[in-house]
Amino acid sequence: MTLKDKLLSSYIAFEDYLEDDSPLHELRNTAIKNFESIGFPTKKDEAWKYTSLNALLKTDYSFFPKNESAIEFKDVKKYFLHDIDTYKIVFVDGVYSSFLSETTHDSLDVCLLSSALSKPKYKPVIEAYFNKVAKDDGLTSLNTAFAKEGAYINIPKNKEVEKPIEIINFSTGNEAAMLLQPRNLIIVGENAHVQIIERHQSLSANPVFTNSVTEIFAEKRAYVDYYKIQNDRAEASLIDNSFISQERESNCNLHTFSFGGKIIRNNLNFYQNGEHCDSTLKGVTILKDKQHVDHNTLVHHTAPNCESHQDYKGIYADASTGVFNGKIVVEKEAQKINAFQQNNNILIDDKSTINAKPQLEIFADDVKCSHGCTIGQLNEEALFYLRSRGIAEKEARALLMYAFANTVLESVKVRELKQRINKLIATKIGVSLGFDV
Repeated sequence: MTLKDKLLSSYIAFEDYLEDDSPLHELRNTAIKNFESIGFPTKKDEAWKYTSLNALLKTDYSFFPKNESAIEFKDVKKYFLHDIDTYKIVFVDGVYSSFLSETTHDSLDVCLLSSALSKPKYKPVIEAYFNKVAKDDGLTSLNTAFAKEGAYINIPKNKEVEKPIEIINFSTGNEAAMLLQPRNLIIVGENAHVQIIERHQSLSANPVFTNSVTEIFAEKRAYVDYYKIQNDRAEASLIDNSFISQERESNCNLHTFSFGGKIIRNNLNFYQNGEHCDSTLKGVTILKDKQHVDHNTLVHHTAPNCESHQDYKGIYADASTGVFNGKIVVEKEAQKINAFQQNNNILIDDKSTINAKPQLEIFADDVKCSHGCTIGQLNEEALFYLRSRGIAEKEARALLMYAFANTVLESVKVRELKQRINKLIATKIGVSLGFDV
């Protein structure tokens, strides 16, 4: 039985488990039929030309944990931003962990999607926002069909959240192989501000495949600062589907730090629905061995006087592979757009690979749109200069790599997270840089 067939069979049991009057009943049925029709993406699909899921689809995954898994905070403390106080929404094998979490309903909602789906008081919000911006491709439809648990964050109008929110998904390895499908719904009200950090972390060598969907709605003049930390084991794979809907004068920043995993695919989709929106997408990728990371971005400009900025840096060693497919669409009505896209890559070894495909679709005539892509090696003259000043070759290479990635790091707003990322980069490079940012 193929993974697709197993999922279709499991859906019947999943629907029987849920209450018949679930508000998402018809939506789930439509989604599973869509997945049945489309299936998993293949390299025949233009958007997946450089990324194959065949190796993942051969594994016999469990979809629901048979046993409840308990983990101690001391064993996972290093994965939290423990330097500062944060709200925490933590899942262990897809199940909410109240012991590791710190949620709230005090003037804002930082809680569980399952609660929002089941309680009548949340019904108007669910009907207004859930699955309203997510696309109906195969993987997103699969997630929608099985949507049950994840983070639900609702920031009311004029609220500035005083501390960051962490969304962390742990996989324990209690199952031989696990497929997880978290679903996050985030609503940031008018003039509200929030900082969110998301992480998926495997705690064992057993295979885990995560198909995650996050919908973010930024209302007028909302400010969203979102960080994705991807530094997982070599047996863990992640398909991250994020959809961001922006209203007038909203500002959304999304940083992606991809440092480890078997196959990682980031589908980041920004939709600007009002004037004076600002979208920022930045990422740093550092890979080795046979790891594979694919950044697939879309910024869709439908209103005038907006901006978007994309800046992705990649460092690839051994036989690792990177993919960047960045797309900017400017509709005819979206005049006076300023859209920038840049992708720079360093190949450390001859066997490492980068596939870059910047795309611009511009139907307006009064815009400033640019894109650029570079693929090369470290600057030998700069390396010689540093070595001539008494810096060892390994440290000199590390300094050049750090300088290469710093344009992304400098825009990280959470100081403690910035320090953590700096140390992660130093670890990946294999040296101590001797300074903090």
